[in-house]
Order: sequence, then C-alpha cells, then structure tokens
Amino acid sequence: MRENILKALIATVSAGLLGYFNQLAIPVMMLAVVMVLDYATGLTAAWVHRELDSRTGIIGIVKKLGYLVLVVVGGCVDWLLMSGMAAVGLEQSVSFVFGLVITVWLILNELISILENLGSMEGFPLPAFLVGMVHKLKKTVENAADPMGREDE
Repeated sequence: MRENILKALIATVSAGLLGYFNQLAIPVMMLAVVMVLDYATGLTAAWVHRELDSRTGIIGIVKKLGYLVLVVVGGCVDWLLMSGMAAVGLEQSVSFVFGLVITVWLILNELISILENLGSMEGFPLPAFLVGMVHKLKKTVENAADPMGREDE
C-alpha cells in the first residue's frame, strides 16, 4: 500500500513539473543524465590515477546541486520577466529563455568535463574533433547569450 502511494506521488509530482516546465523538462533531464555521467567518469578517472578521495567526491556532489540551483535561478528570472510582461500587456511567445540557456551551457560544461575525465585515462581513444566541437558549442552559447555582444579572445 505504502509503495503504491509513493509511486503515485512521484508520478503526480513528475507530471506536474513536466507540465509546468514544458520547454525546460527535456534539457533538465539531459542535464541530470550528464551530471551523473560526469560524476561516474570523474570517480573512474580518480580511481585509475589512485586519487580517489571522499572529500573531493562530496565537493563534486555539492557542485552538481549548485548547478540545479542555478537553473532554478534562471527559471525564476524567466518567470519574473513573463509576469512583468503580462502585467503591462505584452505578449511573449517563449517561456524559458534564461533557464534554457543556463541549462544548455551547463550541459556543454558537463560534456567537456566528461571528455576531460575520459581523456585523462591512459589508452582511452578520444576523437579530437569531438572535444573541439563541444568547446566551440560552449563558446557559441556564451557569445549568443552575452547581452553586451562581447566575444572571447
């Protein structure tokens, strides 16, 4: 009985969140997947180099939780902008701009970290074009989201 109530609660909360964050749901789920992969590859790389440390692991988990807080902050900024625009009668077609850009940037950041973790392991073949492409995508997102139009050197 208790197990069914827990399953129903998880399904209800998940459905509610997916409905509310419709455009942000898939990117946030992808972020969660790459965060787990980054953590796993980081642990593996540390084990291979005999540098496995519980303190470093805890710091990694706290960092991942901070990423989720950053996405929430972006979502709050989006909500404030949407509410402000609706209050003055302006119509908007996009719901989550800041939250989405932050999420995409974090996904790319995690992908770079995964590639670095894999590359640090001896004998692991890592295609150079993939590393370059992910770095370029991250720079493109940063430049596109920069309100001042500055480009990195």
